[in-house]
Amino acid sequence: MNKNVIIAEVGCNHKGDLQIAKEMIKIAAQYCHANVVKFQKRNPKELLSQEEYNAPHPNPENAYGKSYGEHREYLEFNLDQHKELVETCNQYNIEYSTSVWDLTSAKEITTLSPKMIKIPSACNLNFKMLDYLAQNYFGEIHLSFGMTTPSEEERVIKFFVDEKRNKDLVVYSCVSGYPVSFDDLSLLDIKRLKELYGKDVKAIGFSGHHLGIAADIAALTLGATYFERHFTLDRTWKGTDHAASLEPDGLRKLVRDISNVSKALTYKKEDLLDVEKQQRKKLKREFL
Repeated sequence: MNKNVIIAEVGCNHKGDLQIAKEMIKIAAQYCHANVVKFQKRNPKELLSQEEYNAPHPNPENAYGKSYGEHREYLEFNLDQHKELVETCNQYNIEYSTSVWDLTSAKEITTLSPKMIKIPSACNLNFKMLDYLAQNYFGEIHLSFGMTTPSEEERVIKFFVDEKRNKDLVVYSCVSGYPVSFDDLSLLDIKRLKELYGKDVKAIGFSGHHLGIAADIAALTLGATYFERHFTLDRTWKGTDHAASLEPDGLRKLVRDISNVSKALTYKKEDLLDVEKQQRKKLKREFL
């Protein structure tokens, strides 16, 4: 059985349109054969300072509002809409998940009891939110280590060990850029995390914001078993994440390649495989 999990991160690539979000669930499930579709949940007025909320979007051509706060509000789904997304995921037999960016969002999504909740790199030191999830949410907690120092990583792991929730924790090697160049991708951090924390946590994942799918295969060989990639229907759409996202064909190929290479990462089951025995009779020559 393929133990790897492919997560199609829609995030806010739905452009604030619930019907687009539902269509993306359908495509991720039926065409791409991903295991999970992940969204995001924010309370912008809680997450942002007043100055940040009222500031213009740093990339005006990608803005959905006059201020950054209005932009974030426009892209946000409320809890009832997330319930609809859960129902759509159930309809297409794919897991629903969401990244939560603040305590209010964590409390809201916890009421939906998804199999997994994600902590984004930007919020992995919000220990008030981590504590709430550790005490009140009993599914898998996934957490990315982008923009995080080794000492901060250690502090996060220790928190979950102390809370006796570390075996529900999946941590992701991640570089927070959109997109990330191959020079900065730092794939060997997967090996480092596995060596340091592999026995403490449920699994090590790879959250990639790079181009193409070759690096994900390398991540597999280094020990990652969860693979999170941003997903869009059109990389030219308005928004900051689309350029670092996979379109349906790319995600479908990623799922295919992770599955195939995972099957290949074995030792021979016996000295001569059956396929070799057949060819040996025809081709093997002995030289005395």
